[in-house]
Amino acid sequence: MKTIPYILIAIRFILAPIIISLAYFKGEESRFLILSLMYFGLLTDIFDGIIARKVGISSEKLRRLDSQTDLIFWLSLGFAVYFLNPELIKHEWKGIVLIFVMEALCYVVSIWKFGKETCTHAFLSKMWGLSLLIAFTYLIGFQRAGWAFYLTVILGFISHIDVILIVLILPKWQYDVPSSYHAWKIRNGKKRKKSIFFN
Repeated sequence: MKTIPYILIAIRFILAPIIISLAYFKGEESRFLILSLMYFGLLTDIFDGIIARKVGISSEKLRRLDSQTDLIFWLSLGFAVYFLNPELIKHEWKGIVLIFVMEALCYVVSIWKFGKETCTHAFLSKMWGLSLLIAFTYLIGFQRAGWAFYLTVILGFISHIDVILIVLILPKWQYDVPSSYHAWKIRNGKKRKKSIFFN
């Protein structure tokens, strides 16, 4: 059981180049398969953390590995959208640039303060992940942006603000912090209850 979280993370990492290759070489005919891999990847992301916490191996190393693999996985889907419909990406470039800037800002602030990348797995970030799933379903499955894309941009902006606040508030680097409110409680020496399903 203790190896399963690592296996699930490895699967998601392997899916990234497969998704990019399918979009680049197979194009339109690969859309359904890419969507299937995306949903499968999301399941591995959900269960790696739950299983790790259940068996007591939710360590800093594992959670940082999980975070970086998530970034690679979702970036691969972004590249897939570009290969399938570059004009769609070019048309919505402002929202995409905003998310990239916010993501980079999270890294810059965290590395500046703690010398490490962020690894909060916050509630709002999880909500943003679900909105990404919906947005990519629209982008890849229906070749359109619409409300799903704009929702994920808004949630992405808000969730990144929350992560930056978490980093600024925490007195020392910590992983699995649900929100900036929880970071404030930690700063004031209060303990929080943990759940195997979230953090």
